[in-house]
Amino acid sequence: MKNDYIAIAKNTLEIEAQTLHEAGEKLGEEIVRSVEMILACRGKLIITGVGKSGLIGAKIAATFASTGTPSFFLHPTEALHGDLGMIGKEDAVLAISYSGESPELSSILPHIKRFEIPLIGMTRNPASTLGRYSDEVIDISVTKEACPLDIAPTSSTTLTLAMGDALAVCLMKARNFQKEDFASFHPGGALGKRLFVKVSDLMRTENLPIVNENTSLKEAILTLSEGRLGTVMLTDDAGKLSGLLSDGDIRRALMNDTFSLDAPCIGYATKNPMTIDDSSMLASEALVLIENKKIQMLVVTDKNKTILGALHLHTLVEAGIS
Repeated sequence: MKNDYIAIAKNTLEIEAQTLHEAGEKLGEEIVRSVEMILACRGKLIITGVGKSGLIGAKIAATFASTGTPSFFLHPTEALHGDLGMIGKEDAVLAISYSGESPELSSILPHIKRFEIPLIGMTRNPASTLGRYSDEVIDISVTKEACPLDIAPTSSTTLTLAMGDALAVCLMKARNFQKEDFASFHPGGALGKRLFVKVSDLMRTENLPIVNENTSLKEAILTLSEGRLGTVMLTDDAGKLSGLLSDGDIRRALMNDTFSLDAPCIGYATKNPMTIDDSSMLASEALVLIENKKIQMLVVTDKNKTILGALHLHTLVEAGIS
C-alpha cells in the first residue's frame, strides 16, 4: 500500500509539472502586456477571486506586496457590500476565475469597468464573462486536473499560483528589485535582520563590567560575576581599553604557580583583544568576526579605544542574526 501512495504522489507531481510545462509553451504577448499594464498603474494592484481562486489570489497578492508591487486581496462578496470603494481610479485589478463565470465576481466587473480601471483576467475561457470584461486575458486552462476524478482544482490552482509568481518575477526584473528592497519589506525576517540590524541596536551599553587594569584579580572576579558577560573589561589609567579577563583566562591562571588573587588582574588578561570601533557595522558582519576569531564577545570602542559597549555572541543568537 505504501508503494501505491508513492506512485500516486509521483503521478500527481508529474501531472502538475506537465501542466506548468504546457502553459510555458503556449505563453505569449499577453504576459508582456499584463506586466506593462501593472507597471503603468499608479495605484495598487487589487487581486480578487472566489473559492479556491480566492485563496490562490490572496497568496499572489502577498507575493506582489512583498516584491515591490503594492497589492492587496479583495473578496468579491465584500466588494459588493461596500468594499468596492477600496478600488481607486489609479488602481488595476487582477481577477481570477477558472470558469470565468463566478457569479460574485461577475457582479462586480461592470462596476470596475465603469471607472475604466485596467482589468487583467486569469481564466480558462477568454469568451467567458470575465474574459469579455478583461483588457487582457491570461490563459490558465489545463488539460487534466491531478485529481483522479478530474474534478477538484489541483493542476489548475497550481498553474494559477505559478502564473502569479511569473508576473511577480517579471515585475521584479522590470523594477530592478534587489535583496535590500526585499529585506525592507521583511524587517523581521532573517534577511531583513542581516541587512538592517546594526551593532548599535544590540550591543550592551549599561552596567558594563569594567575595572582598572591594576585592580586585584579578586575584585575583578567579583565584577566579572556581576557583569553576566563571562568577561570583564580592563582599562588603563586614561580610561582606554587595555585587556579582557574571561572565565577561561582565570581557569588557565589557576594552573600557574605564581597565581595570586591579590595580583593586578592585567597580569592574567588577554591584551590587545579583538574590538570594533564602528557601532554602525551590521550585526551580521560582527557575527562573522566573532565566529572567525572564535571568541564570545566583541568590545565596541570609539577611535580612541574608549569603551562604548559590548556585543555578546548569545545576544546575536537570541536576536536571530545568522
